[in-house]
Amino acid sequence: MNKKAIVIIITFVVLAAITALVLFLTVFKDKSYRILKVFEVDGDATVTRKDIGDIDPYVNMVLESGDNISLKTGLMTLQADEDKFIYLEEGTELVLNASGNSQNSRTTVELKSGAITNDIQNKLSEDSSYEINTPNSTMSVRGTMFRVCVYEENGIKYTKITVFDGSVASYLVYKDGSKSETEVLVERGKEVLIYEDDKTTDYVYPPRDIAYDELPDNVLEILKAIVEGGRDLDISLEELEEYLNGMVTVTFMYNGSVFGTQNVKKGDKASAPALIPEAGGSWNWNFSDPVEKDTVIEWK
Repeated sequence: MNKKAIVIIITFVVLAAITALVLFLTVFKDKSYRILKVFEVDGDATVTRKDIGDIDPYVNMVLESGDNISLKTGLMTLQADEDKFIYLEEGTELVLNASGNSQNSRTTVELKSGAITNDIQNKLSEDSSYEINTPNSTMSVRGTMFRVCVYEENGIKYTKITVFDGSVASYLVYKDGSKSETEVLVERGKEVLIYEDDKTTDYVYPPRDIAYDELPDNVLEILKAIVEGGRDLDISLEELEEYLNGMVTVTFMYNGSVFGTQNVKKGDKASAPALIPEAGGSWNWNFSDPVEKDTVIEWK
């Protein structure tokens, strides 16, 4: 083989390598899939994937966009990219949709039931988005930490948005699928409650101070760990410890009316009232069990 042929071959190989590199950096890199995985799981959880069915999740399990994720009991944390974490509470079901790459990420969580705490540690780029959709609202953020809880009482659907840092832009979603034009901004330290009945969808109240005493202990524990790690949230470490170790209220009910109340230190035991409402019946509570939160005990 003469030198000219060798030079031509080498030139061709070099050009092919450069072309492949350019394609990777432009086309393939843009289409590269983001980090989407199970960060932590301990309990009764399921990942349901199209064309496959139910899968038992495990730590570092790679998730796919469109996966339906449910947590019946225990704890579960999802990770998107390096800096987005979703903490699921018991009784939560959601669909996680994600596309783009770490510089151009689009994340949408369809929250069907339960509650999640979202920790977006870094501000999103201008081309990125993070949205939470519930049956009666949608919200978007740029970089923040907030909790969304959906539940139903007496046939009325509720969505509560609680913001611990940053801000969340919320919109109402009506029964016909249309979205309100007016944005309600929920700032750090505030929360709103949205309701949907058979007639309308609206806010129960405008943004107001967070009722920390109504938050579950597992959420307070997450906040405590984050504050201990040096992050600045709306609440201090001392306040969190007070809520975690403070007093709870035990309410005794008889025939739909309050018979009496007790203030009990969280983790201690309640005492049966000295007086009983009537000769027959008993309180539906094991008084050897510790009380961890505000509790209602009824006479049966």
